[in-house]
Amino acid sequence: MTGTKEKYAVGGVLCDRPFKIRRLGHFGVNAYKMDEALFFYRDLLGFRITDIRRDMADDRDGKIPDALRSLGDLNGYFFRYGHDHHAFVLYNHALRKATDHTGFHRDDVTINQITWQVGSLAEVVEGDAWFKRNAEKVTRSGRDMPGSNWHSYLMDPDFHKNEIYYGMEQIGWNGRSKPLDMHDREFAKAAPLPQRSEYTEVNEAVARGSDLLSGYRDEETFPLTHNVQGVLLARPFKIVKHGPVNLFVEDLDKSVAWYRDTMGFIVTEETSYGGERCVFLRNNTEHHSLALFPVALREKLGLRPDTTLAWFGIQLGSYQQLVNAIDFLKSYGVTFREMPQELTSGMDHTILAFDPDGHAMQLYWSMEQIGWDGKPRPAAQRRAVVPGAWPTMLEANADSFMGEPFLGPLG
Repeated sequence: MTGTKEKYAVGGVLCDRPFKIRRLGHFGVNAYKMDEALFFYRDLLGFRITDIRRDMADDRDGKIPDALRSLGDLNGYFFRYGHDHHAFVLYNHALRKATDHTGFHRDDVTINQITWQVGSLAEVVEGDAWFKRNAEKVTRSGRDMPGSNWHSYLMDPDFHKNEIYYGMEQIGWNGRSKPLDMHDREFAKAAPLPQRSEYTEVNEAVARGSDLLSGYRDEETFPLTHNVQGVLLARPFKIVKHGPVNLFVEDLDKSVAWYRDTMGFIVTEETSYGGERCVFLRNNTEHHSLALFPVALREKLGLRPDTTLAWFGIQLGSYQQLVNAIDFLKSYGVTFREMPQELTSGMDHTILAFDPDGHAMQLYWSMEQIGWDGKPRPAAQRRAVVPGAWPTMLEANADSFMGEPFLGPLG
């Protein structure tokens, strides 16, 4: 699909499409080694479980077919690091493969979703209609529980499931998600507008006697002994942001055009590595929230050969936290690799940590911010990062610690 000359009013501003992505909302992977993956993401990285979806393999009678019982843990896990109900999701890849009858399944797409937040419910509903008018591969629309977010799902050219959404449930000071009896307002299609507010939904739940303190609350398994900049935590670092998403794609030009023209991403920068073109795109002030690499790079880099996930970014609170995280995770046998700076454009020191299935998680502490003129910092003015060199201290850049701040206590 190509861009349209028609303009749409988005909150009183004329835009090229009836929605504007503000940020990455949540992301997820499908794993074969579910028990080990759960330990990696929850216990080692520190994502907290907010809800467990236990009906992932149920048939219409609410029973698990015998053919699926041998596939391991069949639950779906929703994780947070801040107050969004979920920023990360973990599913069983073997189960997904056995039960995905949409016609869009690719076995090397081990990403279960890439989800982008827009600014209103109207943007979701009008965006969904716009996708369908433009013959996009929309797989479903409506509202899901857990999480309560309104959404429209569609496929990119490589069958990565993208989502625009609004209205993610927020987890408060007591760490509990919504009670199960508030999961009654799911929608299997785009919602009619207007809808009643979250405030009204909570009032209705209270009126019918719902126990608002009965939702899921995760319990920490590690001792709270690490001094993280004045707060005792279970690990010597804290996740403060997630993303960027980094993908291997079959047709780079086609994928760049889709994310730019359909989803509204802005191309920030292009680099070259090993004779291959690499494209970095954004939807806010960060240098990139998405990077697209030709699939030929996967083998050249020696990464897992059966996934289109190049790596997924996880930002930690400081450079010192990043250094401490490497030591902490190595003590649990986590494998690491550093990538060439051409593939991490706009970022400072960064390193890949591999989960039990071989998915690469990119740990980093700083992301270059783009100003009003829309131009990234010239490559020659960036800090040179030498592989294997981790200085005790770094000089501050002009945009160190800038960008979206982490809200709330560290733990």
